[in-house]
Amino acid sequence: MSEPGRQTAGSALRILLVTARYYPDMGGVETHCYEVARRLAQAGVDVTVLATARTPGLPEQEVVEGVKIVRVPAWPADRDYYLAPGIWNMIREGGWDLVHVQGVHTLVAPLAMLAARTARIPYVLTFHTGGNSSRLREAIRGAQWTALHPLLAGAARLIGVSRFEARAFRDRLGLPTRRFSVIRNGAHLPPAPAVLDRPAGTLLVSTGRLERYKGHHRVIAALPAILEQRPDTRLLILGAGPYEAELRRQAQALGVADRVEIKAIPSADRVAMATAVASADLVTLLSDYEAHPIAVMESLALKRPVLVADTSGLRELAEDGLVTAISLHSTPTEVAAAILQQLAHPLVPTNVSLPTWEGCVADLLAVYNSVVKSARAAAGRAS
Repeated sequence: MSEPGRQTAGSALRILLVTARYYPDMGGVETHCYEVARRLAQAGVDVTVLATARTPGLPEQEVVEGVKIVRVPAWPADRDYYLAPGIWNMIREGGWDLVHVQGVHTLVAPLAMLAARTARIPYVLTFHTGGNSSRLREAIRGAQWTALHPLLAGAARLIGVSRFEARAFRDRLGLPTRRFSVIRNGAHLPPAPAVLDRPAGTLLVSTGRLERYKGHHRVIAALPAILEQRPDTRLLILGAGPYEAELRRQAQALGVADRVEIKAIPSADRVAMATAVASADLVTLLSDYEAHPIAVMESLALKRPVLVADTSGLRELAEDGLVTAISLHSTPTEVAAAILQQLAHPLVPTNVSLPTWEGCVADLLAVYNSVVKSARAAAGRAS
């Protein structure tokens, strides 16, 4: 592996984005990093993405849309811990102006923060918190944040993708408000082509990885009551994951299997995703936890009404008048009633300014420049 050259006076900012996974792997953090990295490159930033190499067939190094991508091995292969020792040398020897750690859940984050700290490179971290179907993991989250406190406290800036996320970590870590920034995910899908072959009837789209915490099962449970009022209703679940078999069993047991389709759309096929979402009469995300879901923002950008669970960062979207929220503990009958209400009187926000990826990158650049300027000034005083 060739070592990246060090910055010289007057050259572009050299930023390293560190993430457990990167495109073409699919997920919210992966989408965020992809949209941000390529726009940073377009803005003249010398940006490198450092990710792990667990997906077979992906190159160790490549350049895509002006972004240098480096992938290092991670272990174990069958678990999502992402222990990747190669991160250490890549950070310490790269001559970066700043390291941006993307995500806090895996072992990538503490290793990246420790490497940057020992190399005296300023680092920032975006939390990108999400839910989890494991009760054990949810139970130890508090202990995890406590263990990470020294490294998080050493970050030049801590970034939440929603007010909810930033506030939650501020309170948990006991750090001053000035140490936190809120920089929301953007929304970008290409214009959906005219849908000529869409079957007649009502289409519900439930989005997200196929995990129990994502709440797809709540929509399936409500489907019998919905069909009593709207017998032409179909449910399209967009996602992939380990909970698929259970969702299919549930639909079969409720006698609605013929009304439920589960489909994964490749992350790179943005036109197909836009087409599917634009076809929906209502998009749902009845998830236990979301910080600031990209799927919802993309649905809103396509002028689709959205129904969410009244929890975490989803509640914030409802407070801003962008979506409709119902209790996470709603019964199937109550979920059905809320869906039918939205189908009859959909909330489609008008004259609202949604976050964009361009705005996200502009805010990040402001943080980067501020942090790097302060670090250089401190280095100058020390010398």
